[in-house]
Amino acid sequence: MIVIDRESSFSHVEREKLLDRVMGPARFGKSSEALRRGRLPADGLAFVAHDGKHMIGTVRLWNVQAGNSGSALLLGPLAVEKVYNGSGVGAGLMYAALNAAQSTGHRSVLLVGDPDYYARFGFHAASANGLAMPGYFDRHRFLGINLGPEDALSGSTGILSATGQLAH
Repeated sequence: MIVIDRESSFSHVEREKLLDRVMGPARFGKSSEALRRGRLPADGLAFVAHDGKHMIGTVRLWNVQAGNSGSALLLGPLAVEKVYNGSGVGAGLMYAALNAAQSTGHRSVLLVGDPDYYARFGFHAASANGLAMPGYFDRHRFLGINLGPEDALSGSTGILSATGQLAH
């Protein structure tokens, strides 16, 4: 049975192995990773999926400053074991993360990812138009979503910067 729950403090090693299998070493060169490096995920906003005792998926949200729009969250990475692709595990992780972020008062989430995949959750490039990632990123893959009735990202300009708690 597949279960999605908050990541425990003991999940780190298993999570890193999963990310290595699914994403490989290229994940360390992404501009999103530069914002996450040396930081803790946003409090209570890291989720994992298990099938029995085996971790099969993960997603985390990270605190960032989204230019002049103020605080936001950066989603990523979302990773699911390849044999579970198409099973709904990724969608379950996404909904868990977005619902938890909204219920704790966060106003917006940004990510760099496949526009076709993330559109079903409400992410669009137009929401992130005036914002930029530090370093190289694919503009058409830089997406955002507002979590409440307020359009927190409208008119935003500037470069994302990390604001989350340092890991050490």
